[in-house]
Amino acid sequence: MAALCAAAAAWAQSGGTKVGIINIQDAIIRTEEGQKTAKQLQEKYAPRQQGLEKQRREIEDLQAQLNKGRNTMSEDARNILMRQIDTKNKALQRDNEDASSEFQQEEGKLINGIGQKMMGVIDGYAKEKGYQIVLDISSPQSPVLYAVNTVDMTNEIVGLYDKSQKGGGAAAAAPPAGTPAPVARPAISRPPSAAPKTVAPKPLAPKP
Repeated sequence: MAALCAAAAAWAQSGGTKVGIINIQDAIIRTEEGQKTAKQLQEKYAPRQQGLEKQRREIEDLQAQLNKGRNTMSEDARNILMRQIDTKNKALQRDNEDASSEFQQEEGKLINGIGQKMMGVIDGYAKEKGYQIVLDISSPQSPVLYAVNTVDMTNEIVGLYDKSQKGGGAAAAAPPAGTPAPVARPAISRPPSAAPKTVAPKPLAPKP
């Protein structure tokens, strides 16, 4: 990427090449389709999230029971309770990993679907405005350190994408053959983490 930017800068200086930038991750999630997709995905996985929270609370209740009766219950009773906690912790860990994996896979498909259509919009806009190079600045590792606002096409692409999806105009055309799919990190906001807390057979730390 650094080499590409350096080459683009040198080319622009020598030949007057018009270079544009876009934050494609931001553009994807800001589209009407992106926002609708994010909401639908959140709603779909809400029951899974609630189920994981219920499992976590059950483990904490068992841990509280163990802490309370540690000095009064028999050794067999303590061992049984500890095994229950361990079994439920493992189940929660497994269920959480499965839910996260499924969420990420579905999220990736939805993002890539929007991204593929957006590439057609970007291609049409770049040709119309005379851009020879368009750089994606989504990644924090992007070497683009400065760019004037006039070369940032993010807002325009969001508007054109929404318009293309409503009207099915020329901007909705598929990207040219050979155009690589945009590589984007997940842009859809995830629900609050339900990562399981391993509840060991010792007193829980007081909640803040």
